[in-house]
Amino acid sequence: MRAFVHLIRSAAPYVHAFRGRTFVIAFGGEVVADEEFLGVVHDLNLLHSLGIRLVVVHGCRPQVEAILAAQGIPSRYAHGVRVTDADAMDCVLEAAGQARARIEALLSLGLANSPMAGARNRVSSGNYLTAKPMGVVGGVDMELTGEVRRIDSEAIAQRLDDGDIVLISPIGYSPTGEIFNLTVEEVATQVAVRLEAAKLIFLMDTDGVRNGRRQLVTDLSTTDAEALLARGGKLAPDVRLYLPAAIRACNNGVKRAHLISRRLDGALLLELFTRDGVGTMVASTALAHIRNATIDDVGGILAIIEPLEEQGVLVRRSRERLESEIERFVVAEYDGHIVGCAALYAFPDERVGELAALAVQPDFRREGYGEALMREIEARAKKLKLSELFVLTTRTAHWFLERGFRSATIADLPQHKQALYNFQRKSLVYRKPL
Repeated sequence: MRAFVHLIRSAAPYVHAFRGRTFVIAFGGEVVADEEFLGVVHDLNLLHSLGIRLVVVHGCRPQVEAILAAQGIPSRYAHGVRVTDADAMDCVLEAAGQARARIEALLSLGLANSPMAGARNRVSSGNYLTAKPMGVVGGVDMELTGEVRRIDSEAIAQRLDDGDIVLISPIGYSPTGEIFNLTVEEVATQVAVRLEAAKLIFLMDTDGVRNGRRQLVTDLSTTDAEALLARGGKLAPDVRLYLPAAIRACNNGVKRAHLISRRLDGALLLELFTRDGVGTMVASTALAHIRNATIDDVGGILAIIEPLEEQGVLVRRSRERLESEIERFVVAEYDGHIVGCAALYAFPDERVGELAALAVQPDFRREGYGEALMREIEARAKKLKLSELFVLTTRTAHWFLERGFRSATIADLPQHKQALYNFQRKSLVYRKPL
């Protein structure tokens, strides 16, 4: 029971942050054909019910393959993309219609005693994509395989404003009435960029990007992702397919892209509503950074330091005091959330400074944020021409000793700080030359 309450409370900030935002969720035809696809639909329904504007982009490659095989038509590929002639195009249209109909049918479910009970989803689809021929690539005429030329983003936005889930198939149309077969990754990326989506999410066979030690990489900047691709290491085929699309999207205004497993039940919810997630998140800049605190950060700082104040680890600060001293604080931010803080109180006459209110959220304490905050305070102290930092602590003496601080006495404190020393707390004094 307590775990459930904690889970709901920890998800609440994400619910508030995501309401009214546009998410583009893309997956291949294998996801649609999977028996577990109903679970994905349940999660899409939940996201929609939370006020998230959903655009769903689906593929249909396995469905096309099955129809081609049934008709005895060979499949042709060049550079990993289907070469679509007239016969193959007929199969693409049939397969796309089948996939779209299955998705619409499942999103229309409203059975009692099911996650879809009471749902009245309205699904909108249409000729939102204008396409052009891909042309000749590497000496191969791609025929009716095309590229996105234009997206009717205004029409899509209108459907989202009306409360619809927008469903887009990888089919594009030319002004002259031609039909083109498109790739799901290009369609999803272009739609996300044109709609200025908050998130682009790819469901794939693997659980995300793994490094050379086969460890899951939970977040990547686009710069690091490009370097990873350039190194040419052993990356899963679907990562090589979707990671470049995620990079393009983030470099063109999409705030976050996610690569997650289609095989993990509830992967969408776990990735979006838990801190660690279950896949790889890509952003144009590093997700974690240290910056100056602003008055808007007061609530986030209080949420971190108040539990430690109640435990006696930190000196109690009122909101009013924190607001008046906010320019002394720096914060560690991860994906828009305050996860740590620290403050510098300078005593320029003695050329010393106090490192104060150093605190990090429990879930982030093993990830180096405390040390990063300390280094930032040290750098700022040096800019002020201070020659030494000191800290008062009751619980974390070893942490500071391991980072170059040495034991000191009350007499080593600046005169003004000596006068304010709280003998009831019996804080230990440590100092570090800069």
